[in-house]
Amino acid sequence: MTEKTIDRRYLAMPYCEPGMTVGLFGGSFNPPHEGHFLVASLAIQRLGLDQLWWLVTPGNPLKSGNGLAPLADRLAMSERLARDPRIRVSALEKTIGTAYTARTIRHIVRRNRGVHFVWIMGADNLGDFHRWQEWRTIARTVPLAVIDRPGSTLTFLSSKAARTLHKARIPERDARALARMTPPAWTFIHGPRSNVSSTALRRGSNHAD
Repeated sequence: MTEKTIDRRYLAMPYCEPGMTVGLFGGSFNPPHEGHFLVASLAIQRLGLDQLWWLVTPGNPLKSGNGLAPLADRLAMSERLARDPRIRVSALEKTIGTAYTARTIRHIVRRNRGVHFVWIMGADNLGDFHRWQEWRTIARTVPLAVIDRPGSTLTFLSSKAARTLHKARIPERDARALARMTPPAWTFIHGPRSNVSSTALRRGSNHAD
């Protein structure tokens, strides 16, 4: 099958200026859903972000590639969901040629001196964070904002990564200062939660077929 053409605007680095605070929200988004938009919106609000980059990865090294929708489709669906003008949907990892978060962050930070970046993840990802390639390097490179998701919050907060980084955790009330803090630094943000999941949506779609 011929790969669908991706609009060039998704392949370029989103524009930002020194002094800005920018959230990096990455994932396969297969498919993107309202739960993802809820995480993005909550992060923008609670962290006081100037922008949020919605980074749609070509693939996920921790997940099987089977059933992964074309990148062009996932970008288009993400764009329709991203109803906040501060959100920039991007396929930057396609341009960089990597699906590993550590490499993506290094690339972004090196090319945007003076910008304050923070990595955003759902709480469910915190449970697997220690399995990510160079996860300790990620934590030393940018602050982390963990957004509550359905599931056992206590389990997420007792994960290997959470235990390892427990001294770097800051109170949720200080979240607006997080992006400007020297890493390692992270916080856990509570808020409205959506039970929608990409896995459930894929299963429903397959059943409908």
